[in-house]
Amino acid sequence: MIAIGVDIGGTSIKGAAITDKGEILDRFSLKMDRSASPEISFGAMCDEINEFLKNKPYKNEIIGVGLGVPGILNRELGIVKSSPNMPKWINFKISDFVQKNLNLPVKIVNDASSAALGEAKFGTGKNYKNIVMITLGTGVGGGIIIDGKLYDGLGGTGAQLGHSVIRLNGRQCSCGRRGCLEAYASATALIKQAYIKKEKYPDSELNKVENIDAKCVFDLARADDKLAKKLVKKYVTYLSEGLLNICNEFRPDLILLSGGVANEGYYLIKKIESYMKRHNYGYLNAPKVPIKLASLGYDSGKIGAATLFFD
Repeated sequence: MIAIGVDIGGTSIKGAAITDKGEILDRFSLKMDRSASPEISFGAMCDEINEFLKNKPYKNEIIGVGLGVPGILNRELGIVKSSPNMPKWINFKISDFVQKNLNLPVKIVNDASSAALGEAKFGTGKNYKNIVMITLGTGVGGGIIIDGKLYDGLGGTGAQLGHSVIRLNGRQCSCGRRGCLEAYASATALIKQAYIKKEKYPDSELNKVENIDAKCVFDLARADDKLAKKLVKKYVTYLSEGLLNICNEFRPDLILLSGGVANEGYYLIKKIESYMKRHNYGYLNAPKVPIKLASLGYDSGKIGAATLFFD
């Protein structure tokens, strides 16, 4: 079996033709304009997929299109109810729209849940039954696997782990609440703090960087830049507090980290483990929850979306 799996992000749409063994046959991608209407964005995506499939020898073997979509969804009706980083995506019937333009069955799932599905079936989590996955990118997403099956709540609107409040009346989040984990532990939050703080540290190398990103902050922290080290330490504190909440709420077999910030690898994991060892409630008596990196990288969301048609 072959399905199209699509990972829809804040800056790009990436997709692939994927077999039921998790093998990627071919890929495609296009840029995402967050300010555009969903009709324009998904119209462009459908055009790209039609062009992508035009000369593929397996074109007639495609059984469906799985979409990993950021935001609050009604999976049963195929609707994007809202997406904090996409202001014009309000009650958009994405499944109907895409199915009409591609003439293929369509299933949707939250993008972080999609990544968790991919990792649970073919990645780091394949030997674990209960997994919580956190994606650290433009926002902070969550995916929950219980007894090997995706749990995403009533109508597919749950598992919004990035929108759990870790600081009452804290920073404004894109969802409308204040103090959400996303407002502190996303790449966007780290970058924003770098721009806010750098003027107070004129000797910091961050003042010489024209376009700061999360990788730049971590690289400079490794190089002993005073401001970058402070930013990373604070970032790790907030992220770790969010992970401690997950441990106390679920005590899963495994927590997985994915997304751009997770590319910092063991440097990040080591700091998180150190913090959690010092602060975890009942740490000495409760089973330790391993924290690992997702192994499928940017393919996890695409693969997970495709598995909607394989299970």
